[in-house]
Amino acid sequence: MQPIHQEEHFTASNLIRDVIIGMSDGLTVPFAIAAGMTGAAVGAKVIVIAGLAEIAAGSISMGLGGYLAAKSDIEHYDVERQREVMETHSVPEQETKEVLDILSDLGLSRDQSNPIINSLRRQREKWVDFMMKFELGLERPDPQRTWKSALTIASSYALSGFIPLSPYLILADVPTALRFSIIMTLSALFIFGYIKGRITGVKAFRSAVQMILIGGTAAGAAFGLASWLG
Repeated sequence: MQPIHQEEHFTASNLIRDVIIGMSDGLTVPFAIAAGMTGAAVGAKVIVIAGLAEIAAGSISMGLGGYLAAKSDIEHYDVERQREVMETHSVPEQETKEVLDILSDLGLSRDQSNPIINSLRRQREKWVDFMMKFELGLERPDPQRTWKSALTIASSYALSGFIPLSPYLILADVPTALRFSIIMTLSALFIFGYIKGRITGVKAFRSAVQMILIGGTAAGAAFGLASWLG
């Protein structure tokens, strides 16, 4: 008896993509701002106020960006679908030829393709669905994705933004708070990058190191510039 073959594929869901977008920026931007202001030798209270303001503004901006991006995807799909519907009515023979070309690319002969083509022509909605997927490579977006994307990105940004800022909320000594912020943020970046790598199917350790390099470079540049200008 042959063992059951189970294929494991990763399909990056919209939710996971939105979490990755929100957390990657939420960890690096507030971290860079806190480090930069530490380099400018300002007090912990000022850093906290600036950090909270950035988290609020950043989460709103990122959430709005996610909303507009999702809305744009839906509008693009609707426009292309309307065009395909119109073309199946106005130039059906040309659309039929496109179906035949697609099936031919998939390895089907003309005789094998004819029953499929005839079936699609009798079911116009299925015909349009076929053209949207195989000609244009478009899937129907979730109509609720706009607000879901906005909330996911904004909340991910806000929650992760508190990681580099939290030491400044607790400790009055700014240099000590910076050291704890570095440790906490780099640890979070490593964990986040590792999990992201496991989810997306790339090498987890490499993904973790990349996240640390990105966050560390941003914070180091901000700290160095602020120290130099100060």
